[in-house]
Amino acid sequence: GLINKAEDMSDRPDFPGNESYGFKENCEGVLAARYGAVWRDLRRFTLSTLRNFGVGKKSLEERVQEEAHYLCSAFKTKEGRPFNPRVLLANAVTNVICSITFGDRFEYDDKNFQKVLSLFGDLVKYDSDFIGQLTNLAPGLMRIPGLARQIAKNQDEFFYFLKKIVEEHKKTRDPNVKRDFIDAFLDELEKMKPESISGFSEPNLVLTILDLFIAGTETTSSTLRWGLLYMILFPDIQKRAQEEIDKVIGRDRQPSMDDRVNMPYTNAVIHEVQRMGNILPFSVPRRTSKHTEINGFYIPKGITILPNLTTVLQDPNHWERPYQFYPEHFLDAEGKFIKPDAFLPFGTGRRICLGEPLARMELFLFFTSFLQKFYFSIPRDQPRPTEEARVGIFRVPANFDLCVNLR
Repeated sequence: GLINKAEDMSDRPDFPGNESYGFKENCEGVLAARYGAVWRDLRRFTLSTLRNFGVGKKSLEERVQEEAHYLCSAFKTKEGRPFNPRVLLANAVTNVICSITFGDRFEYDDKNFQKVLSLFGDLVKYDSDFIGQLTNLAPGLMRIPGLARQIAKNQDEFFYFLKKIVEEHKKTRDPNVKRDFIDAFLDELEKMKPESISGFSEPNLVLTILDLFIAGTETTSSTLRWGLLYMILFPDIQKRAQEEIDKVIGRDRQPSMDDRVNMPYTNAVIHEVQRMGNILPFSVPRRTSKHTEINGFYIPKGITILPNLTTVLQDPNHWERPYQFYPEHFLDAEGKFIKPDAFLPFGTGRRICLGEPLARMELFLFFTSFLQKFYFSIPRDQPRPTEEARVGIFRVPANFDLCVNLR
């Protein structure tokens, strides 16, 4: 239905949180925007800006490579001691988004950076907890006196932080130089006629930055955590990927996206991590934009749809070993990389994940950088970690420790 009836399934349900933050009509960002002109404006601009990345002095790939270098340096300081990789992975992936939106990365112990992590963490925690989910399902609850403000308390501070950065950009920007996503958006905003109905407004800039954080942080960092977990659970797979990395890249040169075409096994491992990790099992809610019919079932306009990606990613009709970690799902008989049609971790249709191109780049560059430099293992005297997940909005690994050793 998401493919054959893509336009019918392209709307979004209302997210009452936006109203509680004081955002009015046509101020929804790109993830939550209703299907129409505002959404098309924002999505087209955001995708083209990320794809071409004609902002700043560094290409998108260079920014990810730079962060992979810093993350590997941080891993090196942990050598020989058990540690939980969650915080370092979150630092690195969030820094990529900071570099894109704010123009530069932060040192991991920078106070402003730690504030970004803390405020965004509070926001994600609200959206994932019971009250946040309940108010999205029953928007009427937002009319209970004081509840909306209580819910939005932590989020207000994050929006204030973003608005402050936007104001600083307005004061320091050079029309001839695009430092980052904010500068590019402000350029588009200046081109708009005051009477035009467009997605380009300062409130939508703030919400779109938030969307980039949502689409590009928790999902990617959790996928990388799944990747490291599977590497320590299946050391033979880790070793085989490392042999391919040594052959194609060597131990010294930094991995680049051009290497991916020559690394079918490593690419297959990364895709299998995504399939088994299944970070967003119900994707992001959709709403029908018109009356439609799917497989003989009539669905009226305005009905909220939760796409169940798990039924596709673990469909026994499409995967030889649907419940096992098996990279060969993505290799043909000759060992060449293939991508089955049932591989849909980013969703599909008009609302396919905005951050897919960036996520694919980060997963490849970070993962190959890890395995190029380190061997990962279960800490001595610790039990084998579980493959069971913790499930909220995101499906994430249970906390685990690992050991890292230089190769």
